[in-house]
Amino acid sequence: MTILLHNIWPIRDVNDQKVHWGRWNGEAQPLDEWVRDRNIWRKWQEYRPGRNEFNRRYIFSLMDFYHEEGVWLFGGIFEVTARHERRYEVQLTERGAGFIGRLKIRSPYKDRATRTKFEKSYGDMEVSEILREPYTGRTFPGYEHVNLSFRELETLILNDRPDWKSALGKVNGVYLITDKRTGKRYVGSACGEQGVWGRWGSYIHTGHGDAADLQDLVGRNGVNYARQHFVFALLEFLAFRIPNNIVLEREGYWKDVLMTREKKYGLNRN
Repeated sequence: MTILLHNIWPIRDVNDQKVHWGRWNGEAQPLDEWVRDRNIWRKWQEYRPGRNEFNRRYIFSLMDFYHEEGVWLFGGIFEVTARHERRYEVQLTERGAGFIGRLKIRSPYKDRATRTKFEKSYGDMEVSEILREPYTGRTFPGYEHVNLSFRELETLILNDRPDWKSALGKVNGVYLITDKRTGKRYVGSACGEQGVWGRWGSYIHTGHGDAADLQDLVGRNGVNYARQHFVFALLEFLAFRIPNNIVLEREGYWKDVLMTREKKYGLNRN
């Protein structure tokens, strides 16, 4: 049975609100930004393009729950307290506070506009799910399906997500980092007490994780280059009991298969 939003949350002043359909802006997913830092999400509301699109008192904010097509996560109702030429000033209200980060809404909305009149969508919004706790990142999908943007990995590491930490912290493995901007790839391995979780955590602050092969690239462009362009995938996971030399042999195997030692395709030097 379909449950519409207005069935559980009657909102009378829809004509005094704009919906903010927060989605990929070319650099980041708002869902990941919200989990990483709520103040960053507030700044998404404060951004003002050329037109005064937030021209009503309130902003009903939604984040693209990009792991599920057509689903949005409620990010709060903001009040626009001031309008400047290049930005807005907003304040998070208490309205719907219990739903923030928990209410998932399914909507047929697919237009390009990201700031629309609330009354045009409110009646069609369906309650997809109400999470038990505010969202802190997607559930660990299994070792065969680990494929993360740098930003999503950063969110999981900084929030110390227990399911990801438990799973990746008890295996060693071979992983792939892809630079989306150039298409080049880097193969590395994890052989430590914290396994893949610990090794990947070392990339978060520096971007290169002290890997000599990546230091020049990130050194020239900064950690934000890694944050914007790097994608992490687990190629192979191995039990701690397997000797480190076997892990390194598997790393070499994947370097050969993916030709990452060749300058044209990869970022590995040896």
